[in-house]
Amino acid sequence: MPENRLPLPEFIALAAMIMASVAFAIDAMLPAMTDIAAELSPDAPNRAQLIITSFVFGMGAGMLVTGPLADRFGRKPVLLGGFALYMAGAALAMVAPTLELVLLARVIQGLGAAGPRIAILAIVRDQFEGRRMAQVMSFVMMIFALVPAAAPMLGTGIIALAGWRGIFGAFIVWALLASAWMGLRQPETSRPEQRRPLRPAALAAGVAEILSIRTVALTVAILSLVFGILFGTLSSVQQIFARTFDAEASFPWWFGGISLIAASASFLNAQIVMKIGMRQVVRAALGVQLVLSTALALIAATHALDGALYFAAFLIWMQSVFFMMGLSIGNLNALAMEPLGHLAGLGASIISAVSTIGAVALAVPIGLAFDGTPTALAAGSALCCAAALFLMRFVERTPPAET
Repeated sequence: MPENRLPLPEFIALAAMIMASVAFAIDAMLPAMTDIAAELSPDAPNRAQLIITSFVFGMGAGMLVTGPLADRFGRKPVLLGGFALYMAGAALAMVAPTLELVLLARVIQGLGAAGPRIAILAIVRDQFEGRRMAQVMSFVMMIFALVPAAAPMLGTGIIALAGWRGIFGAFIVWALLASAWMGLRQPETSRPEQRRPLRPAALAAGVAEILSIRTVALTVAILSLVFGILFGTLSSVQQIFARTFDAEASFPWWFGGISLIAASASFLNAQIVMKIGMRQVVRAALGVQLVLSTALALIAATHALDGALYFAAFLIWMQSVFFMMGLSIGNLNALAMEPLGHLAGLGASIISAVSTIGAVALAVPIGLAFDGTPTALAAGSALCCAAALFLMRFVERTPPAET
């Protein structure tokens, strides 16, 4: 742990900006899907959804290697190198003439995003532990939530000025600013004597140790289910606004407002997690979401509501999804990382990679099942919540995290 640690407010802001590079790369693309489909895939417009999942897949694959690299070479080189690859992918996407090449560029951009995503989690774990780590992550997530709020509106503005390809230029500017801030201000948190060699036997032993810890394995499965709800929602939400409610023009504003309100969930979590513990907060959030998702699925399937009331019910449900994320993701990451102080980089890598790839496997069929209504999305979310709640019953208390 470095002695010249950054002031906590600055560190939280820096960590939030780095983590938000992922949200920015996803949410800013949502308003562009219609234009991308019209230009690059007019005969199969649903393929534009792959703009989201290709990036997420690349990130998940990249996470498998960035953790060991962060443990071997330190956190900062991996973070800065990842941002360089992130920018290269964005530059390629900006000039790609076909959808296939754009999707390849998005995979590359996702591979690059894995470096900052993993390295910043390891940096947090290097400096904090237990409920204090969960509290810091909550403040990070609270600021992080402002980016999804603004990203679709920013994307809409960029499209109006420079077309959808201009959004990739904004990704490059964001990564440059974050890289400069990290390079100039944040000390390295991994001491040379703590570095782990890149030997296959050592890596295999580390992976086996991580997956043998029951709390880690269960929490990774729960994270997959929770992220599956999130990615399924992001894949379908623009289509639901456009086709179900004829509200495509107002989508960025609704999305931004919902994201802003959802930021209060992370603030709430920071206040209550020290008192009642991470597991209780996650269970409560999942339980409420199960009820609301089941209700929306029934409303959509039975046409119990229509018009403004139907739209309002969907907005309430969508708000609940983002609120649940603020109450669960930081806590679940903290629960999974708590036993892994000596394997922080590799642990962050395995946890994030497996949960992300698992979430994509859940989100793709949920998104592709879109039938013009939110039925499939809500029903899939309810099933994910039910499974996550069941698994939470077996997540054990981990001293000193919840003592």
